[in-house]
Amino acid sequence: MHRNVVHMDLDTFFVSVERLKDSRLIGKPVIVGGTGGRGVVASCSYEARFFGVHSAMPMRIARNLCPEAIVVKGDYEHYSAYSNMVTEIISEKVPLYEKSSIDEFYIDMTGMERFFGAYRYIKELRQQIIKETGLPISFGMSENKTVSKVATGEAKPNNYMEIVHGTEKPFLAPLQVKKIPMVGDVTAQLLKKMGIVRIKTVQEMPIQVMDNILGENGRTIWRKANGIDTSPVEPYTEKKSISSEETFDQDTIDVKRVKVILAAMVEKLAYQMRKDGKLTSIVTVKVRYSDFDTHTKQRRIPYTSTDHTLIQVVKELFDQVFERRVLIRLVGVKFSGLVNGGYQINLLEDSIELIQLYQQMDYLRNRYGDKAVQRLSATGYQSKAFNPYNGKKR
Repeated sequence: MHRNVVHMDLDTFFVSVERLKDSRLIGKPVIVGGTGGRGVVASCSYEARFFGVHSAMPMRIARNLCPEAIVVKGDYEHYSAYSNMVTEIISEKVPLYEKSSIDEFYIDMTGMERFFGAYRYIKELRQQIIKETGLPISFGMSENKTVSKVATGEAKPNNYMEIVHGTEKPFLAPLQVKKIPMVGDVTAQLLKKMGIVRIKTVQEMPIQVMDNILGENGRTIWRKANGIDTSPVEPYTEKKSISSEETFDQDTIDVKRVKVILAAMVEKLAYQMRKDGKLTSIVTVKVRYSDFDTHTKQRRIPYTSTDHTLIQVVKELFDQVFERRVLIRLVGVKFSGLVNGGYQINLLEDSIELIQLYQQMDYLRNRYGDKAVQRLSATGYQSKAFNPYNGKKR
């Protein structure tokens, strides 16, 4: 049985949400991101792209390329709300879906042809999303994730495309290599220097040649170029979570010490999320007292994986849940409602320097271990408080 895999993508998602809030932005070049001189472009309209503006570009360069652009500061809360709205519509209408990021979804319609035309059904689903949310959305449908994602890109803006089984290679052949998911700018430039610009060239090469050039990544790119992708649509569930708990050797009422430990937990979990390419939308803090009475406090937040945002939320939740003012036996932190993503969301942070700081910190952790770099708030150094990593005052 041939698979029917759909990739849906909300077009210029952040910009589209902003246009729903302010119709005066429709048809204008719009840039969403940090509004300061050190900000970064998180999303931009097609009108702004015409001038060469693209995501991840420093805002000052974007402003120079498109002086007429209207710059809007990103709004996590609204983007998360609309993302959840679309998720709810999809979850009610399809048998299996995967939320791969805040604005992208994969849907497996395999086997549904016996009941109704899968392509027609997805077109109707798209119209429902547009009608109920007001957001433009594109989709591609084929036998696998890779070809469907590429098809979505070719169908944009606000359109759709089906790649019939058996036509995957001819469809991909004339496109540029950088259209293949996982081929970034660096890889594309490397291949270009070797005369490999179109996917057709990769299709005609022996797989071993790509292996010699890029190793296992080269083999993966060769398979994708030939329309081969057996990766499944992973069922999406809000129950996915990551957590950490610590039971004290001796029950404590030292709030400063507890907050230091909570900050260390958050830092470790946030790093793990970024490493796995995840974002959280639900934060839970747990406190267990010496008599084993346990209390939790939960808050839904806009998608994020940044330490400084999550540490603040966790400390606020702890202040709300710690009401008895008696000895604490255990504290815990849990991040749930996880989705894939991270880079685009993080572009809404204050500056390119902050984004680069996280990238450098994570690089050092990846190379030297997760304790290679720590925040002062997670060590207690600034207040001479307890250091959860060595149990000593510093």
